[in-house]
Amino acid sequence: MNSTILMITAVLLLCNAAYAQPVDVYGYFEPQYSGIYIDGSYYQFQANKLRVDLKSKAIANTEFGANVIFLLYHGTTEWNILDFLPGQLTSTIPPEMRPFYTFRLKDTLYLDNVYARFALSRFAVTAGKQQISLGTGYFANPTDIFNTKDALDPTYEQPGHNAIRVDLQALPRLNLMALYSPIESDFASSGKMVRAKIGLGHFDISLMGCETQYTTTDFYTFGQTVERRHILGADLVGELFGMGTWAEGIYNFFENSEDGFEFLIGTDYTFDSGLYAMIEYHHNSLARSDHEDYDLNDWMRFFTGETKTIASDQFYALLQYPLTDMLTVGSSAVLSISDMSAAIIPMLHYSLFHNIELTLMGNIYIGEEGTAYSSSLGNGGFIRASVYF
Repeated sequence: MNSTILMITAVLLLCNAAYAQPVDVYGYFEPQYSGIYIDGSYYQFQANKLRVDLKSKAIANTEFGANVIFLLYHGTTEWNILDFLPGQLTSTIPPEMRPFYTFRLKDTLYLDNVYARFALSRFAVTAGKQQISLGTGYFANPTDIFNTKDALDPTYEQPGHNAIRVDLQALPRLNLMALYSPIESDFASSGKMVRAKIGLGHFDISLMGCETQYTTTDFYTFGQTVERRHILGADLVGELFGMGTWAEGIYNFFENSEDGFEFLIGTDYTFDSGLYAMIEYHHNSLARSDHEDYDLNDWMRFFTGETKTIASDQFYALLQYPLTDMLTVGSSAVLSISDMSAAIIPMLHYSLFHNIELTLMGNIYIGEEGTAYSSSLGNGGFIRASVYF
């Protein structure tokens, strides 16, 4: 409660400062209604999200930014992950252990980003909780160790991360970046990254190296294993034969576990009619190639974000068509090659006014029980309104 009061006080002080200082205040209100039909029952919940952004450039060469997010939940706010898993896995869990697999949607108030950025013509330093987005993929980003995308809604905004970042434009098409994320108790355990991005012809190519701490949870005992992870990665994006082309990949060197690699390739094209088409292929050697091998740890690590995929090989496809200047319809699909299951995601985006947008999105799972996109996971969708101010 005390932290909530302090947060509200900070927000009020920041907003009050906007009247005395050249501070930009903007944001959005986003109500979202979601429903899911599973095992003959229908569940619903609503989330009301308010985001307030503040940004100031009152000091020369310096930018201050912050945003506060309020989240309120209604309806079904308590879920047990075991209800979505195959019976042969959940039957081995003792009844007294079931509450440990429950998660609750709780009303929250938090600072998503708060940072200061000092910039000269070719040099910038950013410190604080900030947006860090790496990679060129749409459906997934192997090179992004900070964020895990939702396969059903991959473009939704990502959270901020605490870091100190240095950017240098060494040459017109050569940018260097160094990043330190002091989230652990000492320097050796914290995250460190260097990245170089160079433009060659019609392509931008990046090379990166990273050292970070890697944690895996045993969801049978809830014990955790911590080890060091070193990563070498690269990505590229550009145009080839009139089509957008991109790729990215990493190789993981683990301190104690087996090494592994992950990569993604994709292409897109916009037809004269306005139809937009995209396809991506994603491979993760650390995931399973046979759904018969999926165990409780695989599912739980996927749901909690410790791993990005449960299946080793996936295709992602997207089609979008602008019916009018204000209305876009389309659909995406994710196919797990490893177990031949799929998720179909029909979507509609409508701009009601210049500052109000409406999004409808569904999810239809097609697959046998135990597969990555099993129909037993439940079908449903959501309707989301975004009101910007």
